[in-house]
Amino acid sequence: MGVARRVPHAALVMAGAFVVLAVAYWYADRGLGVDSSVYRAGALTLLHGDSLYAPLTTEDSWAPPLPFAYPPIAGLLFLPLTALPSQLGWGLLAALSALALGFAFRESLPERLRSGWRFGALLLSTLVLEPVWRSLGLGQVNLLLMAMVMVDVLLLRGRKGAGFLIGVAAAVKLTPLIFVAHLALTRRWADAARAFGTFVALNLIAALVLPRDTVDFWTNALIDGNDATTNSWIGNQSLNGIFQRLTGESHSALALYAVTSLVALTVGALLVRRLHRDGDNLGALLVTAAVGLLVSPVSWTHHWVWVIPFIGYLITRRNWWALVAVAVVFTGWQFRLVPSGAKSELRWTAADILLGNSYVIAAVLAAPVVVVLTLRGRVLRAGVVPESSRGVGGRG
Repeated sequence: MGVARRVPHAALVMAGAFVVLAVAYWYADRGLGVDSSVYRAGALTLLHGDSLYAPLTTEDSWAPPLPFAYPPIAGLLFLPLTALPSQLGWGLLAALSALALGFAFRESLPERLRSGWRFGALLLSTLVLEPVWRSLGLGQVNLLLMAMVMVDVLLLRGRKGAGFLIGVAAAVKLTPLIFVAHLALTRRWADAARAFGTFVALNLIAALVLPRDTVDFWTNALIDGNDATTNSWIGNQSLNGIFQRLTGESHSALALYAVTSLVALTVGALLVRRLHRDGDNLGALLVTAAVGLLVSPVSWTHHWVWVIPFIGYLITRRNWWALVAVAVVFTGWQFRLVPSGAKSELRWTAADILLGNSYVIAAVLAAPVVVVLTLRGRVLRAGVVPESSRGVGGRG
């Protein structure tokens, strides 16, 4: 079955609703999509011949003056957005994200839940999850990148173009580079080489077209764009973020971050190899995604959209207690209960620390459970491959 045919009808309806909403906002001349407006502003800046990493050219008086924090090739890839008003550009990205959401969720569910009203109800319920509604509301590309990675890892194994989508995703945002390592860990050497080659080729194209911006990004904007080394804001749910908050942005935070990241990468690599060997391709991919979120210097809450296929994974295995825990944590209610912004995170109480770091804490607490279950062989019972692995990675 082709990728397009795997997109469920419920996702098409959701995509259509977002397009209608975008048209309504455009007609009312109201702002919509903070991050999609940044993508568009970056592309407009290029058309004006200005630097991507200086104040951006924008037509949106309502949009905050955020920096362009992506590689120069991303600015080139966002050029089509300049043909649309900002609100319709958001509508395009939101519609594509809805299709990506539907695909990713469907592929992680058991066969009996992949169609009809039950899937429609489950898909609609995902909108209460903070990473999902925030990513959609901002006009982010996280859901699109996740779907590209899932297609590459789970559907294109053994095909000539495998690896290309991961390379493109990594060129837009650097964090998907960890999935190149995933391909290597699962002994897909040619696919890993193709993914990395695509990433390098796209950045070389950008270097030829935008040499000044390329130098500026790799020497300056890469770190400074998101304040990557000292970002203690609550929205940064990564190991670096939690240690910046706990240590008051001291130098010790970077040392703690480096050590725990090395541990996470090592344990994650061992789990990926074991799960892949057992035939649990989706489980292996989810481990890689979780490790990537933890070790990235900045993982905004909307980057955690990988909770969607994880929920499908838990439903397939009927792990209801874990499912309830995930649903409680990732609705994001807890972030409203703690002070944030203006470095108030550096003065959190013990309760604030637990609530304000909940995404990271949930992932860290889940790690030993996953290790124990994997080593005991309970992920695959009696050698039976779960439905999700048969449907999206059955070639081994």
